[in-house]
Amino acid sequence: MIRRRSSHLLATLVLVAAVNVVCRAESQSLLTRHTREVTRNGQAPMVGHLPASQSMRIVLALPVRNQAGLDNFLKDVYDPSSASFHNFLTVEQFTDRFGPTQQDYETVKQFAKDNGFRIVATSRNRLNLDVVGAVSTIEKAFHVTLGVYQHPTEARTFFAPDREPTTDMSVQLWHVSGLDNYSIPKPALTRRAANSAGVHSNATIGSGPSESFLGSDMRAAYYEGTALTGSGQSLGLLEYYGTDLTDLDTYYSNVGQTNNVPVTLLSTDGTSTKCVYPSCDDTEQTIDMTQALGMAPGMSSLVMYVGSSDSAIFNSMATAKTLNAQLSSSWTWTPADPKTDDPYFEEFAAQGQNLFQASGDSGGYKGSSPWPTNSVYVTAVGGTDLTTESAGGPWASETVWSDGGGGWGTNIDIPSWQVTAADTCNSLGGDCSKTYRDVPDVAANANFTFYVCADQEACSANEYGGTSFAAPMWAGYLALTNEQYLENGSKTTLGFINPALYAIGESSSYTTDFHDITSSSNGSNGFTCVTGYNLCGGWGSPNGDNLINALAVVTSNPSFTVSASPTKITIAKGASGTVTITTTVSGGFDSAITLTATGQGSKQTVTFSPNPIPAPGSGTSTMTIKVGSTATTGNKKITITATGGGLSLTTTVTLDVIN
Repeated sequence: MIRRRSSHLLATLVLVAAVNVVCRAESQSLLTRHTREVTRNGQAPMVGHLPASQSMRIVLALPVRNQAGLDNFLKDVYDPSSASFHNFLTVEQFTDRFGPTQQDYETVKQFAKDNGFRIVATSRNRLNLDVVGAVSTIEKAFHVTLGVYQHPTEARTFFAPDREPTTDMSVQLWHVSGLDNYSIPKPALTRRAANSAGVHSNATIGSGPSESFLGSDMRAAYYEGTALTGSGQSLGLLEYYGTDLTDLDTYYSNVGQTNNVPVTLLSTDGTSTKCVYPSCDDTEQTIDMTQALGMAPGMSSLVMYVGSSDSAIFNSMATAKTLNAQLSSSWTWTPADPKTDDPYFEEFAAQGQNLFQASGDSGGYKGSSPWPTNSVYVTAVGGTDLTTESAGGPWASETVWSDGGGGWGTNIDIPSWQVTAADTCNSLGGDCSKTYRDVPDVAANANFTFYVCADQEACSANEYGGTSFAAPMWAGYLALTNEQYLENGSKTTLGFINPALYAIGESSSYTTDFHDITSSSNGSNGFTCVTGYNLCGGWGSPNGDNLINALAVVTSNPSFTVSASPTKITIAKGASGTVTITTTVSGGFDSAITLTATGQGSKQTVTFSPNPIPAPGSGTSTMTIKVGSTATTGNKKITITATGGGLSLTTTVTLDVIN
């Protein structure tokens, strides 16, 4: 009896253990962080709980597939020596190669249905699944409690999960967007205080009312040409609120200009595209439009992507039916995990899109920078104080804007294309980080010198400033550049321009292509504005069409030829002979070519000198063929393979072995 009871007890324990193992295997943590430090350390005390019946819209985000393959693709597609250079993907191609599998996407959809969610939107790239559910449904599905907390620095409460979400699903989610509202996105925009001395009298010489600057003045100052208008280009703006297009119409009417670019207001997640004052302020939204349209007045379209979450907006930008090559964001926020938006940013880069991001209006910062300014996948735009030669005239001088954001955080490693610039900056006393991502990358006018119409009220002059103005300016400037790139013979856009910007900045043409801005500083806690790259204004502002021409150089696909002379050689047993291998390189090819040879007969060996053959240009290498004394007579084929830059070419030599 004792043995039977022991045996039965043992079997029960094994069964329980097996059940526990199965539960642990099915419970999946997510790949990004969701909880806030202030809720974990008690700085934000819990004061309540979200009503169980409250309905919420959230986004279930899946990770990209084959991250290593995507990393390699992005490396090659921005390497001028690669055969894949600027061979960008369509949305469908990106999805096929790097998007979640259809099976995984269906699994997540079934998980949502099984847990009581209502699916309200799917996405072409299968990265996002938008669902609606009650708070109680969310808490049960993700094993969290959505508490209400007192914000530690703002006079408001916020909701957030009390722990990291998990799912009972085989597919591991990347992120769930919409589980907290701790950080409310804010525009990188500021209004000058009454009677402020922040505007320099010599800067207010624009062609707008009260000598304020118009978007067209920025075009005259930074482009200084007329031929390029952004023809054929489409630009997208990130916005967390809609707009009233009558404000845009008022702006153009008041300054005697006409907007000929179609404007589309697109809701990415059901957020209203309308904005009526005083319940909604569309100052930022109108500013973004006037600056982008002023720089590139001949674009084919401008799209305002309106949403309540970064996941919804960025994914819509990445999956639009007609992709916008130029994107701009003038809003900043603090995510629980800065990796959250990486899949969308990587898709931008893979598809030839570039996102400009305002760097902020609070001067210099160390250890903490606004998101997504310090992402390695965006072009961060700082602020300057611009003077032109005349109203609506060319660039005259420029200093650093005292409020322009710049510096570095401690959560994003420095990208490879920024290492040399940071080293040089640091050696000159600029205090750039050699460990973390430095910002900004470039800059443009952000001082309180603009004409603004918004909120269906009277327009203002010289009252608003911010890097909010500078980011869409640069997006418009890239529209001009991509237009030139196409005219030069390219079949693609320039895509993510940071690697190219830094290459130009480190070249001998830097002072010709950029305005190097070293005067003044970005605030009392700012940085020393050293020559070249610095944390005040990055590389500076664009110098007319010089930078356009430097960026828009069309490099044909790297290629080379390989040939052998003679193509037939006769060698006696035990003797040797030589064949000259010639390579001719074209198309911007700048990597080495390696030769290998295969042939018949174990006694035959082939050596090359030099090996690899350097490129670009033409090069020769001597192939020495040694025939063993016991080799068989007759004709034998030797295949010579030349590889380099992702290419592989072959040529053959016939070896006639005689006694």
